[in-house]
Amino acid sequence: MIRRLVFALLLTLPLPAWAVTVEKVTSPGGIEAWLVQDHANPIIAMEVAFAGGAAVETKPGLVNMMASLLDEGAGPYDSQSFQGKLEDLSIGLSFHAGRDDLRGSLKTLTDNRDTAFELFRLALTQPRFDKEPTERIRGQILAGLTRELQNPNSVASRLWNKAAFGAHPYARPVNGAPDTVKAIKTAELKAHAKTWLSRQGLIVGIVGDITPEQLAPLLDQTFGALPASHPAIKVSEATIATGKTIVEQRDIPQSVAVFGAPGIKRDDSNWFPAYVMNYILGGGGFSSRLTEEVREKRGLAYSVYSYLLPMDHAGVLVGGVATQNARVKQSLDLIRQELRRMADAGPSETELADAKTYLTGSFPLSLDSTAAIANLLVVMQSDKLGIDYLQRRNALIAAVDMDQVKTAAKRLLDADNLLVVIVGKPEGVTSSP
Repeated sequence: MIRRLVFALLLTLPLPAWAVTVEKVTSPGGIEAWLVQDHANPIIAMEVAFAGGAAVETKPGLVNMMASLLDEGAGPYDSQSFQGKLEDLSIGLSFHAGRDDLRGSLKTLTDNRDTAFELFRLALTQPRFDKEPTERIRGQILAGLTRELQNPNSVASRLWNKAAFGAHPYARPVNGAPDTVKAIKTAELKAHAKTWLSRQGLIVGIVGDITPEQLAPLLDQTFGALPASHPAIKVSEATIATGKTIVEQRDIPQSVAVFGAPGIKRDDSNWFPAYVMNYILGGGGFSSRLTEEVREKRGLAYSVYSYLLPMDHAGVLVGGVATQNARVKQSLDLIRQELRRMADAGPSETELADAKTYLTGSFPLSLDSTAAIANLLVVMQSDKLGIDYLQRRNALIAAVDMDQVKTAAKRLLDADNLLVVIVGKPEGVTSSP
């Protein structure tokens, strides 16, 4: 127990600023990883991403269930033995599914490096999908879905995605639905793992107490046995529905509203101006206009927000608010008012300066652990930001000017063409015809 507590504490220690230098490491077999060395603490964190994700699954919830089972027994180890080995050696190993990829995480003390990477290899190349853990994980997912489908926030998000994306795979919840999860067969789990866990498009980020010379052979040992390629990803660009209001009646005292519209993808030249603009609008917490107008001035809601969500096949701008049924209309009217004001006039010079100061000054604080930086290394690769992004990022934000922010606001903020989904009994708001 003491060793696990010490390990957990070590994982939260920040890297010194001088250590955040990214190196490209290529194994003898041609597998590439981005590495940040830090030998101050005896820990290693790795984050990996495999292409595909829930967007390519044959049944909703399949990838999520598969990911949940990869650490439930592999190779010669059944679930109890595999988990016991992780526990005994203070190794953190997990997988989770997203819309566009499947992520894997590994955290270990340096002394246990070889065993940790071997267990990670087994989880990827020889997952067992034994009956007991499969049914146990299925039961856990179904229990989670039962809770989720009773939660107004979750219901509103699901309905918004369904209305926004229609027949596109993004309309489906990553964790599936009760009927689809119940229908997933073990053979489907095995087939998906064998087909989609491949070296094609594999992204690896590693941070910690390891050198390039030590890492290179480990990459081949860990990932070399995976298939060289996966099937072509046949996912179209998404068209996002707008200009509609949907009310899902629920007998609850407070309604939850999700609003959104087409946004911007990460490779768009207007990304940073849009990012700064959204911080001022609704992404800056108590510094944002939406919070000031809806919460601080009028006390209509505890939380109101907006954010940009860039995906492989769509970009969206999404926001939300939860308030008493009698205040839903007023809250949405104020949100639309602030979208119009930003689109028409942009921010003030003070707002722009304050936003850029915060976004540049807070960035180093986000690099607060080996795991956080490993995750960022994967994002840098998947979004093609460049290996020198950590050095360039703040300058890119500092260079954003007023004209660029105004252009982004006019492009993205159409207050009269939002897709709005409300769960509750909002007074004065009904579904569009």
